[in-house]
Amino acid sequence: MSGLSSNSQQVRLDKFLKVSRIMKRRTLAQEICLGGRVKKNGRTAKPSTLVGAGDILEIAFGNRTATYKVLKVAESADKKSAGEMYEVISGTLEGENDSRS
Repeated sequence: MSGLSSNSQQVRLDKFLKVSRIMKRRTLAQEICLGGRVKKNGRTAKPSTLVGAGDILEIAFGNRTATYKVLKVAESADKKSAGEMYEVISGTLEGENDSRS
């Protein structure tokens, strides 16, 4: 299965963070989830937590907190479509360039 999927599907949180390119590596996504620094809809989320369209993700990374709304999920995505998977509500993570305003 490749490309963007319908809104009814869900993927693991760690995979979403990697595929959407919010995080560069899945292992890093797993580490911050296990450290209690990621919330899904206000609740602390584990790497295996399922996310889908409409979910709100809050990520605390260092002294920054970024909030994202999941627009769609995918098993894989190229650089262009990865940016279409979420909307930045507030903040960005260090090193992240978000030119979609």
